[in-house]
Amino acid sequence: MTVLDVNSGDTAWILTSAALVLLMTPGLALFYGGMVRAKTVLNMMMMSFGALCLIAVTWVLFGYSIAFGNDVGGGLLGNPLEFLGLKGLMADTGSSLPSMAFVGFQAVFAIITVALISGAIADRAKFGTWMIFALIWSTLVYFPVAHWVFAFDSSDGSVVGGWVANRLKAIDFAGGTAVHINAGAAGLALALVLGKRIGWRRDPMRPHNLPLVMIGAGLLWFGWFGFNAGSALAANNSAAIVWVNTLTATGAAALGWLLTERIRDKHATSLGAASGVVAGLVAITPSCSSVSPIGAILLGGIAGVVCALAVGLKYKLGFDDSLDVVGVHLVGGLWGTIAVGFFATKGAPAGVDGLLYGGGFDQLWRQVVGAVSVMVFSFVMAYAIGFALEKTIGFRVSEETERTGIDEVEHAESAYDFGTIAGGLRAGFSGGAPSTPKSHDTTKRDQEVTA
Repeated sequence: MTVLDVNSGDTAWILTSAALVLLMTPGLALFYGGMVRAKTVLNMMMMSFGALCLIAVTWVLFGYSIAFGNDVGGGLLGNPLEFLGLKGLMADTGSSLPSMAFVGFQAVFAIITVALISGAIADRAKFGTWMIFALIWSTLVYFPVAHWVFAFDSSDGSVVGGWVANRLKAIDFAGGTAVHINAGAAGLALALVLGKRIGWRRDPMRPHNLPLVMIGAGLLWFGWFGFNAGSALAANNSAAIVWVNTLTATGAAALGWLLTERIRDKHATSLGAASGVVAGLVAITPSCSSVSPIGAILLGGIAGVVCALAVGLKYKLGFDDSLDVVGVHLVGGLWGTIAVGFFATKGAPAGVDGLLYGGGFDQLWRQVVGAVSVMVFSFVMAYAIGFALEKTIGFRVSEETERTGIDEVEHAESAYDFGTIAGGLRAGFSGGAPSTPKSHDTTKRDQEVTA
């Protein structure tokens, strides 16, 4: 294989897709940042950017090797030394796609997965401890699970991959298990370890900036075309079908969420629209190569309704999942992964029939086993890591910091300088004369009356 064998069109598509997926993490920062209160927005966004910076380094050092090195543990682990520091990959094309293009594409999947977890512990986590958790969890959980799901055996048998992809043969085209179930289960575990926010269910904890949430959701939808269609690893018909399915399912999910809100709450909200978009994107991720566009509409519509109802479970079960990571990513990922067993059709690129297309239960049980295995593994590991960090260096901020706002204490910054805004208003001019605040006029008049 020489450089001349590289397909420039496929390479351009994968590098473009990688850039689109990278944009999803800043999009997630806006999405999450708008959903929290003003006093913690910077901390929330920093957790996403921190994950981006950290995983960009660890993926090169050892993460890629653990995920895509030749299997050394019965389908559970890639050889962590095989591509240590990406050795040997700069000159190796491996196929019509340069190895380094694939490295970059998979790196941004690892980044967004870690960042997703942070929404479950918004408003109450130490930034430094979060970074340590991200390092340990990605090493012990994400990199191995990526090997399970994304590392395929080579056709000549020289490379052995993960057990979910090759032995179980569960279909997860772009990361319903490795990304969303993985992150959702970890988010649930950390929410339990850190406990409820002060004033949860008593104080209003409304999103402080819904336009930011909408912008973030739009960027996520935009970047997700690289996430899903890029996973075809070629600019071909499969990528085109996946692109259309991603568009269709997402729109249907948003409509399903809004309809649920309208019936239940009498209002269709912008937060609901943004959340429905993300729920649809999550659900179609594992199934986008195995369903028809009509199947994508059904799958997405159901996802919107199910996730809209699932976000209320935290109030019934008593866990504080701040930004609905469990209700959207864990539940949406479970539904999207298992739904392959129902809606898959041989007419789609994956070439498998699900239960509703006469394929019986064969693919369905495979999907269930894959989804549950990742969920349990991620939850147990995240809980153990989070618990150990909480009991040693502390994971949750102090009560005083939580009440004051993590931004000021952890980062010595605030997202909005209200003092400057107020000062500007007091120093304003009207009609050539200095304006006097109404409160000052009222105080002066009250003093005169009292005298």
